[in-house]
Amino acid sequence: MFKKDKKEENYLDYIPKKSEKIHWIEKEDGLIQIIIYRNSLFEKIVRKLFFTPDKYRIDLDRMGSFIWNHIDGQNTIYHISQLVKDEFKEEAEPLYERLIQYINILKNNKFIEFL
Repeated sequence: MFKKDKKEENYLDYIPKKSEKIHWIEKEDGLIQIIIYRNSLFEKIVRKLFFTPDKYRIDLDRMGSFIWNHIDGQNTIYHISQLVKDEFKEEAEPLYERLIQYINILKNNKFIEFL
């Protein structure tokens, strides 16, 4: 008659891990640059027709680079949030809203996955 309530999962308990398909470098200034190769069949055709680059680069800012460096397949989102809070203080506020939105963007673009 009554459904059992699903155990609510806490997003902060998730453990993000970088996708193995994503390439990235740390630039001389310490910031991260994510490199996306455009090598699917469709993208290769588009590249030849419209002379588009074979890869594009996404430069992360200081906070984004800091978070990226702590996504290691072991840290929970909560643990990363505490590291961000310690490093950036008030600059990180509103901490959880910003961090969750950023993590969602990384996940939706398939830069990370959850374990």
